[in-house]
Amino acid sequence: MLHDMMPGTGELLKKEMVKGYIGFDPTSDSLGIGNMVQVMTLLHFQKCGHKPIALVGGATGMVGDPSGKSEERNLLTEDQLQHNLEGQKAQLEKFLDFNCGKNSAEIVNNYDWFKKFTFLDFIRDVGKYITINYMLGKDSVQNRLEKGMSFTEFSYQLVQGYDFYYLWKDHGVKLQLGGSDQWGNIVTGTELIRRKDAGEAFAITTQLIKKSDGTKFGKTESGNIWLDAKKTSPYKFYQFWLNASDEDVKSWIRVFSMKGREEIESLESQHHEAPHLRILQKALAEEITTRVHSEADYGHAVKSSEILFGKATKENLEQLQDAQIHDIFEGVPAYEITKDKFSAGINIVDLLTQETQVLPSKSEARKMLQSNGIAINMEKYADVNGIINAEHLINGKYIIVKKGKKDFSLLMIK
Repeated sequence: MLHDMMPGTGELLKKEMVKGYIGFDPTSDSLGIGNMVQVMTLLHFQKCGHKPIALVGGATGMVGDPSGKSEERNLLTEDQLQHNLEGQKAQLEKFLDFNCGKNSAEIVNNYDWFKKFTFLDFIRDVGKYITINYMLGKDSVQNRLEKGMSFTEFSYQLVQGYDFYYLWKDHGVKLQLGGSDQWGNIVTGTELIRRKDAGEAFAITTQLIKKSDGTKFGKTESGNIWLDAKKTSPYKFYQFWLNASDEDVKSWIRVFSMKGREEIESLESQHHEAPHLRILQKALAEEITTRVHSEADYGHAVKSSEILFGKATKENLEQLQDAQIHDIFEGVPAYEITKDKFSAGINIVDLLTQETQVLPSKSEARKMLQSNGIAINMEKYADVNGIINAEHLINGKYIIVKKGKKDFSLLMIK
């Protein structure tokens, strides 16, 4: 997980319990799995006996961080920020132990110490200690100079640097952690501590996680993978990890799992012997889905996956709620049929060709039915003269048609 650290950091961590913090961007009311790298860093930090502090950036969220970005982001109102902070706090409290004695986790909000800090006070008490040349030397600034950069974002490293100084001076925090793209901002804080109070502070950065194909970790065609079940369902969350490539999962399980080295290496050996069983993917998907959501949500996600890829039954479908059905069959061809047509029933061949376009012709529909190539609600259907009626509806409104092994269609009766 580690990318870099300041000299002396390892020695400090060996000799005492250290307070260390990581900042979280409050531009959404949910953390994404990209944030999970830093959440896992704090988990390991706490597990090793140190005190983790999560800083939610109520103040810095009003400014914007240029690190790793090509454009200036939209600034949020105070009400939007407060809403987002509450959502993120609730998620962080699920992962970190806030009741374990001396090294209990804490959450702080930098708005608490910036809200009464006037601009004149800031440039007098902070700005005079860091030179323009020092700030211009940072990669996060250099990468933006050609396109242009507002003073607002240029000042971000001073604001983050003061966070470190404040926590160091008032809370005894000696260490800041973050992604490798945060190195410049973090060391601005250690430099401010050194120049302003002749103090000493330390830094650790972690690797930025990417997919093996070079695309951004945590991003899919449909957008971010969120920790909030309302934004990304447990089923989709589970599927993200389950569908990881063999190359990706070998590195991801070392970052996102709390399993020990021996157990991970044992799973790798099993995976190597039978890659088609996806042992590593299943182990990681189970652990992280259970931790982020719940054991029950993990169980539902597995059952939902079995519907698409396993030997599910009509009874399995009947146990699903409407939202789960839409979740599982998102992206498959969907057809709407009026409910009145089901009062007398519809011939199966007409259903597959005239009422929908599951099959292009009646002759092909008959051929598929006679060769056991069609399943209605996961049950093989071979009667070309069969009638589909209201008794076949799942939840009174759905019929799932399976053509061949994996070709699904969702019929919605309205």
